[in-house]
Amino acid sequence: MVSTEAKLKERIKELTCLYEVTSIIVNSDYDLLGTSLEAIAYCLKKAWQFEHDTEVALKSGDYDIKTEEFKADMIYIKSDIKVFNKLEGFIKVGYPKKKYEQADFLEEEEKLLENVALAVGNLLERKQVHDSEAAIKRQVERADRLHILGEITAGIAHELNTPLANILGFTELLKERVTDPKASRDLDKIVDNAIFSREVVKKLMFFACEMPQQMKSVALIPVVENVLKLLGPSLRTKNIKLIKSFNEQKIELRADTVQLTQVLFNLIMNAIYFSPKAGKIHVAVDSNGKSIQIRIADEGPGIDPENEDKVFEPFFTTKPLGDGSGLGLSVVHGIINSHKGTISHSSNTPKGTIFTIDLPKL
Repeated sequence: MVSTEAKLKERIKELTCLYEVTSIIVNSDYDLLGTSLEAIAYCLKKAWQFEHDTEVALKSGDYDIKTEEFKADMIYIKSDIKVFNKLEGFIKVGYPKKKYEQADFLEEEEKLLENVALAVGNLLERKQVHDSEAAIKRQVERADRLHILGEITAGIAHELNTPLANILGFTELLKERVTDPKASRDLDKIVDNAIFSREVVKKLMFFACEMPQQMKSVALIPVVENVLKLLGPSLRTKNIKLIKSFNEQKIELRADTVQLTQVLFNLIMNAIYFSPKAGKIHVAVDSNGKSIQIRIADEGPGIDPENEDKVFEPFFTTKPLGDGSGLGLSVVHGIINSHKGTISHSSNTPKGTIFTIDLPKL
């Protein structure tokens, strides 16, 4: 029979554990949550009746924590971890099978484990809320940056258009009056560079949604097929396998055909550029309710976490110098925005990037 003193000693251990667990949770750093969960596991280890033989396992999502001697064949009691009423893991407290029986666990210990599992679930809920708030804040900040960039870009584009038109016009006039072949070649170079600059300005105006649009009813699948046909040689050069999946053949939306083609061309061309040889690119089109979703997935190196918020900004590129101007994705973003749609990116599995476009259905 257990003495009153022994029972009191066990209650003190349990209360101390609960207090320490609460302190750990209150002082948790959401970026170092694994460290807090490990501290909770070792805190539980000290609270059990036979603490020198007690081992703890805690698993939830990406967290898988075990004390040194925890083994799968131990006898144990277990309590589930629930996050927003959804089962997300468990905590097990065990003894070596050779020395103990299930009856050696105390009823109070089971209640303690339930309380700790509940507290861990609450901590994980707060972590999810914190992460969601941080993600929303980043999205708002990014939208603000892009809006400001759009206004600045539109102003720059308008300011550059007139001098570029003058350069082209006066250069053409000079070409008519110049007879020296070398001078004529130099003037041709001026014209070529002015035309290139004008194309950059045009892309800037696309990004800023300043280009006039010809919106009409467009059949989406033929546009996608046409872009894939145009890019066929590039796919074959790198021996890339193209996977297409369209849940409907007759999908219509209100769009500018030229701009929609430019969006698809840019995204698929990027996927080809970053894909390894003999890789795969998946182009999927889904029509659900009032929206259309286009997904383009590659098996490239993916987007560095440090660059995730910059990919749609003008002049940002990870391509080597001379391979890209950094305007492709910013133009895509501007066009999709002007079509009242959204574009986002996520990681592919096991590697690569997925760009997802959501557009309103006709």
